[in-house]
Amino acid sequence: MKENLKNLFKGSLTVPNLLSLIRILLIPVFGVLFYRGYILWSVVILILSGITDFLDGKIARRFNQVSELGKMLDPVADKLTQITIAVVIFLQLDKSADPTMQWFKWVFLFFLFKELLMVLVGAIMLAFGLRPSAAEIYGKVATFVFYVVMVLVIAFGPEIGALRNLFTLPSPLMIALVILAAVLTFIALLSYIPPTWKQVKEKKAAQNVKKETEE
Repeated sequence: MKENLKNLFKGSLTVPNLLSLIRILLIPVFGVLFYRGYILWSVVILILSGITDFLDGKIARRFNQVSELGKMLDPVADKLTQITIAVVIFLQLDKSADPTMQWFKWVFLFFLFKELLMVLVGAIMLAFGLRPSAAEIYGKVATFVFYVVMVLVIAFGPEIGALRNLFTLPSPLMIALVILAAVLTFIALLSYIPPTWKQVKEKKAAQNVKKETEE
């Protein structure tokens, strides 16, 4: 355990890890601002969170600052941010008297379900000595689209948009954008299955070889 912790925090004092930590600290700030009705400020925080998400990966690769802790912090920050966004928008739309918004709010729980499922599967994998797969191109695209769509919804969406007095997204367009983000998120979720299954097979094969060797 001590060796694992030592390896986890080895080389962890990096700018990308600091940015990931800042992103995690911004999550409750976003939630409180949104809950208290400071929607415009919550949009600013969400944009800032997205910028730090973009920069930490770029800096890590450009300056060779990839670390084991960073590999853990980045997805944790993503998951917590997406869960918080999905929950606050769901709760906000739940107040709407518009029947369309009342059924549409349930789409946001899909994002919550996806992140909770990945957390559960990741915990199970770690318990069995497997490493949760890193985000592939599908996951990165889905995350980028999610951030852009949620910023648009919180800024210009009917019922909740902070800037809807300047411009309001037509309900059909908003619904289409969120469903697009949901479809890409589902595709990203499916993309984790092959590498995960590959790890399971490799783990099983290694155990069989070890067993045969011992016999």
